Amino acid sequence: MATTTPVAPVLHRARNGNLMAFAVNGFALASWLARVPDVKEALDLTPGLLAILLLGISSGALIGLPLAGRLTHRLGAARTVRLGMMVEVPGLIVAAAAIQLKAPLWMAAVPLVLVGLGSGVWDVAMNLEGTVIEQGLGRAIMPWFHAAFSGGTVLGALIGAVIVFLKVPLLLHLGVVAVLVAVAAWWGTSDFLPAFDEQSDDSSPAPVVNHRSAWTEPRTLLIGIMVLAAAFTEGTANDWMAVAFVDGHHLDPALGVVGLAVFLTFMTAGRILGTRLLDSFGRIPVLRAMFASAIVGCLLVVFGPPWLAFIGAAIWGVGASLGFPVGMSAAADEPHRAHSRLSVVSTIGYLAFLAGPPLLGFLGDRVGVLRSLLVVAVISAAALLVVPVTKPLPGAVGEGSR
Repeated sequence: MATTTPVAPVLHRARNGNLMAFAVNGFALASWLARVPDVKEALDLTPGLLAILLLGISSGALIGLPLAGRLTHRLGAARTVRLGMMVEVPGLIVAAAAIQLKAPLWMAAVPLVLVGLGSGVWDVAMNLEGTVIEQGLGRAIMPWFHAAFSGGTVLGALIGAVIVFLKVPLLLHLGVVAVLVAVAAWWGTSDFLPAFDEQSDDSSPAPVVNHRSAWTEPRTLLIGIMVLAAAFTEGTANDWMAVAFVDGHHLDPALGVVGLAVFLTFMTAGRILGTRLLDSFGRIPVLRAMFASAIVGCLLVVFGPPWLAFIGAAIWGVGASLGFPVGMSAAADEPHRAHSRLSVVSTIGYLAFLAGPPLLGFLGDRVGVLRSLLVVAVISAAALLVVPVTKPLPGAVGEGSR
């Protein structure tokens, strides 16, 4: 890791390149998700078989996330993002071809594991690059990168909706997406900061080597738990908000999508505007306010009349905006251990995306989807207990925040 601070123009170019990397990653994921209903119909899958197919991406990500820290440490963030892209893009094309040709289920599931593997490696590398840029600039900007990811997902979903309406074949759609993703990711990473070994100089003092595994560090594990709660708060809304508005509040499906759009819009806005709050008040007070907002928003969605539920979706979106990116920043407070700690925190956090949908589905069968969302309020309340663990370490961005 560098011991010298890159000059501002280099940091600004790296910031813009990383914004592109985050946005493109989100765009690729949303482009696939937009075609999931078509995939279900094309392969004539039951909900259970569709869940098995979708589990391929989550499983691949959980394989890639623990490996990503070491890869990034050895190769640098730019090369690791490109490596992840070179695994994800072929996986996306092969999966689309298998589905369009109505191949057996396993022939579509295996390439989706590659999609998740590449995406997980890419995710950790771009988050690590974001923390280096943040530390170089001396101000909290990690939420901007995650806002770019959210923006990419919204764009991918909107374009996907048009593509579905026009009945464009799956392979053509995802093939074009794959090419665009590859070009944009390669372009964005060309402005990344130099690899770690290239940033250091002979006069830099050697860091103290800590051979302790990040998996044994209490602070890292607690940050991971907080990130898991934040990921659950975000992912549950992504998967179930529209369904809850339709089934629980008995609204038209189009209004269910509006409820999800309200959540996504306010989450993105919270990530863009939240950096000023972090710089002004510090991590701990802001995160406490965010998780409290998620609780209030969740309760309004579940117990309020429809008009109040939309307001609740907005408050929930703001509440879900900062937990994940701030957790990434906290894990990287000590630069020389950032790669391994980010890998651990990301792995723990992404368990929410693996376990969340089945948990909510199981509860939804018994108490209804709308009432099952109360799990979010419970988990957010528990997260409030571990928020103090994000207090910046000496020398980190936001040091001294209460």
